[in-house]
Amino acid sequence: MAVATSSPAVFVALFLFATNFIWTFPHIVLATSKHGSVTRHYKFDIRLQNVTRLCHTKSVITVNGKFPGPRVVAREGDRLLVKVVNHVPNNVSIHWHGVRQLRSGWADGPSYITQCPIQSGQSYVYNFTIVGQRGTLFWHAHISWLRATLYGPLILFPRSNESYPFKKPYKEVPILFGEWWNADPEAVIAQALQTGAGPNVSDAYTFNGLPGPLYNCSNNDTFKLRVKPGKTYLLRLINAALNDELFFSIANHTLVTVEADASYVKPFESEIIVIGPGQTSNVLLKTKPQHPKTSFYMLARPYFTGMGTFDNSTVAGILEYKEPLPSTNSHHNIPIIRPSLPAINDTSSVANFSSKFRSLNNAKYPANVPQTVDKSFFFTVGLGTSPCPKNQTCQGPNNSSKFAASMNNMSFALPSIALLQQHFHGQANNGIYTTDFPAVPLRPFNYTGTPPNNTRVTNGTKTLVIPFNTRVQVVLQDTSILGAESHPLHLHGFNFYVVGQGFGNFNPNTDPPKFNLVDPVERNTIGVPSGGWVAIRFLADNPGVWLMHCHFDVHLSWGLRMAWIVEDGKLPNQKLPPPPADLPKC
Repeated sequence: MAVATSSPAVFVALFLFATNFIWTFPHIVLATSKHGSVTRHYKFDIRLQNVTRLCHTKSVITVNGKFPGPRVVAREGDRLLVKVVNHVPNNVSIHWHGVRQLRSGWADGPSYITQCPIQSGQSYVYNFTIVGQRGTLFWHAHISWLRATLYGPLILFPRSNESYPFKKPYKEVPILFGEWWNADPEAVIAQALQTGAGPNVSDAYTFNGLPGPLYNCSNNDTFKLRVKPGKTYLLRLINAALNDELFFSIANHTLVTVEADASYVKPFESEIIVIGPGQTSNVLLKTKPQHPKTSFYMLARPYFTGMGTFDNSTVAGILEYKEPLPSTNSHHNIPIIRPSLPAINDTSSVANFSSKFRSLNNAKYPANVPQTVDKSFFFTVGLGTSPCPKNQTCQGPNNSSKFAASMNNMSFALPSIALLQQHFHGQANNGIYTTDFPAVPLRPFNYTGTPPNNTRVTNGTKTLVIPFNTRVQVVLQDTSILGAESHPLHLHGFNFYVVGQGFGNFNPNTDPPKFNLVDPVERNTIGVPSGGWVAIRFLADNPGVWLMHCHFDVHLSWGLRMAWIVEDGKLPNQKLPPPPADLPKC
């Protein structure tokens, strides 16, 4: 006898099978809009996985058992639904770094800012649309130091009927820079916060999770880029390292930068790339016309000017040319050429590289930099100290305090309930956060000169409220307190234009007339120069609560962050929608 497929039980079974199939196979498309945009589903299972590097095996937190994690792919205009299921004891959240999240702040991801973290055994669906962006971004955990292993590429292609503003490459290759600790990174930062000292540095840098042959016990864990002669390759560079800006170079090859932080730039050539944590870039590699009978090292090592300790090591990968025909020569006899990299503290090379970035600023990709400003802010960024708790010995500065970090001397304390939830429900006066973050330093001083004797920071959960569509300018000023150093500042929810930068103290009279208001680069993360300043502008057209912070995780842990609250506009499409039903609870 035939089974009636219209029975309720069979219908439910088929529905559950289809739903599970869609979440298991992430590229299944549920709907196509009239503009050709699609909805793409991914499932992130947060699981523990044994990983061996440097002859050291440990259990690390991964997505779907992969380290680094899986790539997420979309086109401009696509909608993404990413179901994150937490199978580990740690609380987790995922940030879609650089995605503008227009009116989708509930999907931004920083713990206790836009959401409470996903607790063990719970899940959350991140629901957002890619609007006006194409290029390379990445995703990573945004709680404590979990992003040491929880990160992966986010690749945004142009719409299906559009092309790159440069010749289509033969092949595209993501290269993710990372850091590896033999210890548990969560234990590393927990110990540092307890003692007040700087954290133990990483044991290696990595290319796509592989430390390479310059580290002990790592020859077999080497990233190799195999190429054909006479081809152009697009390298999608992502700095997912926790605490280091990096120099990168490929021996005897020139790279052409064509995109930064998912925004196209005027192409420029360089032999050295400088990329800060949180920054991404697309570069074109044109291979040699004939097989060169040699291989080439790809090297990366840190740029650092601070006073603390850092991982002063070099990660190596190998660029290999494929033989056109089977070779009788032993591959091991092929010589490898090594590039030269700038000195660890070569600030002039960094400044020279960063000055080359310009927006395309053409009819299709205009630079919509605000020509006038409604609100102007001046933020100092740098280190400081917090007092040692009673009856405790601290290992911070002078062995009598703890390291801290701040903006305008305010060290941000995470709340116990997500700020966006409190803001949406009108709970600003409940005492958990305030709206009086200082627009300028409360006590001006010679920011890059002799530091003041008092290095104490003030702790609090302070925000800045700005009306919808405010044209904002922020000058970010490095300080010499406990040493001048570069700070990669990342703004959630917006791209911004880098209109000016320089060394020393910002001069409000002589520096603004030199601003570039024609074709400044558009970014989401910018390095505040060591001993200098940078000026950015953006239009506050995205309602919600948006974190701004240093992308050195050690400085983030020490409090170098603040939050913008952008109020709703008057029109329905200028307001933040209500939170989704499955938003995690604290």
